[in-house]
Amino acid sequence: MTQEETSHIQATDVWRRYGRGKNAFDAVRGVSFSVAPGQLFALLGTNGAGKTSTVELLEGLAAPHRGHVRLFGRLDPVTDRGRIRPRTGAMLQEGGFISHLTVRESVEMWAQLVSRPRPVAQALDLAGLSHRAGVMVQNLSGGEKRRLDLAIATLSHPEVLFLDEPTAGMDAEGRRATWRLVRELREQGTTILLTTHYLEEAESLADRLAIMHRGRIASTGTVSQIVADHPSTLSFGLADGWNVHDLPVSGTAEQQDGRVTVTTDRLQKDAARLLAWAEDNDVVLDRFTARPASLEEAFIRIAGTHDGTDDTDDTGDAGDAGDARHRQEGEGA
Repeated sequence: MTQEETSHIQATDVWRRYGRGKNAFDAVRGVSFSVAPGQLFALLGTNGAGKTSTVELLEGLAAPHRGHVRLFGRLDPVTDRGRIRPRTGAMLQEGGFISHLTVRESVEMWAQLVSRPRPVAQALDLAGLSHRAGVMVQNLSGGEKRRLDLAIATLSHPEVLFLDEPTAGMDAEGRRATWRLVRELREQGTTILLTTHYLEEAESLADRLAIMHRGRIASTGTVSQIVADHPSTLSFGLADGWNVHDLPVSGTAEQQDGRVTVTTDRLQKDAARLLAWAEDNDVVLDRFTARPASLEEAFIRIAGTHDGTDDTDDTGDAGDAGDARHRQEGEGA
């Protein structure tokens, strides 16, 4: 079987265009990736990178300008919508709830659009909203509204779940609770595609991830694979009488305010050489630290490659949250 046939989500050379003629703008430019069954895949990127534009193509809310998307092997999310909708759930960036309904009434209303919904009480409990069931939506905090979004997205026991910025607006406790729920869903076999601005969230949850930049995937793999492509850091204070030119390192050494920072692709070797050199020369390396690159550093380096041209996905991520008509529109709608 091909990778496409064994993947729950497959994007192949996908492009998304806004406008026509001279005003046309490609928000997504040749994006390709696959997500295996039961895997959590995270899409990262700065505002306007094209994350939400990509997710909307995967959800079938728009057709690609070029390339193709397939779910569950060979199903097209646009033309096979009726077959896909009962098997998927989506949590968009912004909900479209009726403000004067209670939390329970909102879930009950959406449950009528799903053929085999989980019990409303269970959905509220999973999202941590049981104690707020009788509260009107207009009186919920931003984080609580996101939990309501999640309760509705998981009503149908989805095989594939799209989570677009699921913890935006949540406090630390709510974010951790949502992470626990997402892990439980993945352990139960749900395939999850997550977009997030929280690097810690992606690092904690994702089996694999991709970093998008200006409509393209700039880096993809596991966290360790992405981080491995970026240099590590040695840091220490150097005694008077010595300078960076004396150091036996292969990386780049810079000294500022009494601290030396060595950027290196050979962390272990350069650390060993430095410590041996310091021992031989009776030099104290004050507060010596050796640290591999972090996901945050990799992300910042990729995002920092912007060349100053104004071609980010302002149309995409700023406006792609959609509106209420996109959410759980009903199977076969």
